[in-house]
Amino acid sequence: MGRDAVPPVLVVSCEHGGNRVPASWRPLFARAGRLLATHRGLDRGAAPLARRIARRFRVGPHVASVTRLVVDLNRSRHHKDLFSRFTRPLPAAERARILARCYTPWRDRVESEIAGHLASGRTVFHLSVHSFTPVLRGRVRRTDVGLLYDPGRPSETGLASRWLALLKERAPRAVLRRNHPYRGTADGFMVHLRRRFPASRYAGIEIEVSQKHVRAGGVFAPRTAALVVESLARLIGGPR
Repeated sequence: MGRDAVPPVLVVSCEHGGNRVPASWRPLFARAGRLLATHRGLDRGAAPLARRIARRFRVGPHVASVTRLVVDLNRSRHHKDLFSRFTRPLPAAERARILARCYTPWRDRVESEIAGHLASGRTVFHLSVHSFTPVLRGRVRRTDVGLLYDPGRPSETGLASRWLALLKERAPRAVLRRNHPYRGTADGFMVHLRRRFPASRYAGIEIEVSQKHVRAGGVFAPRTAALVVESLARLIGGPR
């Protein structure tokens, strides 16, 4: 895909961009203020980075604002962590209302944009922007940037390999990993999209950036953000 004469259309999404609790379910989180501000409530730094990437490439980002503790947009409907301990005990009808209001419309918007580009004859590079906590359950994660993809899809493998090389060129001391800190084939929105769209037309990569690079105000350090954005520009081209 990356060698096509016409570059792929970039679609940017951020599934864990915010920690907002809709008013209908706010009483459930009356004592969860501190938790909502942690990595369990949102991917710190991910939303500003997704928006910066979108501005660079002049596309509209899909940035979720509802916290994953209400419903996790990056989980399939059957996954045990779709709902958190706050919303899992709710009656089935109330969980269905959460899905209808928060989950389905957001995922449908992303999926519809991709389908529209493919219907017009273009190929799509879908970039999902995430961040991860550098310490989880007492274990230090030394990775700076990870790229998650499906090794069985050549277009994704090629994009990931080239992007990692560009990142390494700009930041030789950075710890860069493939399919880390999670597997690109684990349950997620992108796995669903791969089932729907052919590998020859759709490539999806999740970028995971360590939250150790997040600064005051919840944004990534300028050097980190520039590393991601400018290496991506070299990878797929785009507006100057």
